[in-house]
Order: sequence, then structure tokens, then C-alpha cells
Amino acid sequence: MRIALAVIGGTGVYRMTALEDLETRQIDTPYGSPSGPVRTGLLQGQRVAFLARHGERHSLPPHQVNYRANLHALKQLGASRVLALNTVGGITERFGPRKLACPDQLIDYTWGRSSSFAEESGSDVLHVDFAHPYTPLFRHRILAAAKATGMNLVDGGCYGVTQGPRLETIAEIARMRRDGCDLVGMTGMPEAGLARELGLEYACLAIVANWAAGCADNGEITMAEVLDNVAAASARLLELIAELIRG
Repeated sequence: MRIALAVIGGTGVYRMTALEDLETRQIDTPYGSPSGPVRTGLLQGQRVAFLARHGERHSLPPHQVNYRANLHALKQLGASRVLALNTVGGITERFGPRKLACPDQLIDYTWGRSSSFAEESGSDVLHVDFAHPYTPLFRHRILAAAKATGMNLVDGGCYGVTQGPRLETIAEIARMRRDGCDLVGMTGMPEAGLARELGLEYACLAIVANWAAGCADNGEITMAEVLDNVAAASARLLELIAELIRG
């Protein structure tokens, strides 16, 4: 099966309803079960795979996602390009709620997650080059697709990945700003690093759902607000994906 593109959906993006000729694949991997079934279907005549990172009912918190199984399942199906949708908070001025961004850097603040395929006894030790955590050419294709569809996609930015599932304190966000982070989320790693180990082209579309703690005087962050903003920011996402697989 040739997969033109694999998409991993984050919070608020649990299905791609536009896929035709839909097939459901339950994949077993050497690293256990992925977050749920992989749905494959046709878009613009090309086969696209979709996997909900947190499960289709959002049953898995960020620190319990089996990132290794998710990526391995997509590769087993024949995917070579993975577009990761990550719901995030905005820290710096360019990254307000309802923006879409394509970051080019990340900082990993997570701990205790299975972060390599080299963890089992007897595995080859993998020292992958990770200077550019998102595949540069794939990023450029995403930016070109956004331009072709007239979408306003913020180019660049640093994604700080926290442990979760709780949100961050004002002091933690202030530290992340000093570190150079523009965005904060909980699922960017180890996913990006594992994709690199598997030799997959990988890039992130960050969906900004809210201002991070202390970045705006907007009161308590609620899930209703987050989901409303995700829906608004991702309203034209399908157009971008369709253009991306055409290119």
C-alpha cells in the first residue's frame, strides 16, 4: 500500500471525515499497540493514513501515549511522510490563539518517556542528527502548500515540549520564554526524535488553542475554549493537506 501522507491528529482532531474508500487497520508492532486504529482513505485520489494520537475518544494523556508504536505502525503501513498536528499554547506575540504555525525548532522538557527505539537490550545504539528536528524540505513543502491555498501559516518558531498532563505555571512559561520557546505543548517529543530514528520525513503543524499561562490576562484556560479555538484554526486544514499531497 502506498501512503502519500500520514497524519497524526492531536487534541480536538480525532478523525479525517473527508477520506473516501475508508479502511480501518488494527496494527500490531514490536513496541505494543498504537493509540488506536489507523484509518486510511483516499483524498485527491491518493491514500492518506490518519491516527489519533490520544485515541479517538481522547483517552490517553500525553505522557502515556505509545509514541514508538504509533510511528512504527505508520511505517509498517508504508508511510514515509508524517504530518503531526499538535495543539499548543502561544507564548510570544506571533503565536496567538487560532493561529497555525509550522515550527522549525524544539526544546524537550519531558522525562520518563520511551524516547528511542534503542532502549531494548541488544538494540543498535542510534545517534541520529537532530540539529533540525523537523525535516527542512518537508517543512518547505507545507509552507508552499499554505501559500498556494492562501492560508496564513506562521513560518518557524520553537516548540517547548512539557510533560503534562497539567498545564504550566506562570513561572514555567516565563522560563520557557527566556529559553527561546514560542509555543508550548505536551506531545512534540519523543515523537519527532522517533520519526528521525525511523528515517521518516516529519513536520509539525501547531494549532494554537490559547495563550500560555501569564501571556495574556484572559483568566482560566478551559477545554471549551481550547476546542473552539482548535476548530477555528483547523477549519481549512483539509485544503492544506490536499494541496500538500498534490505537490
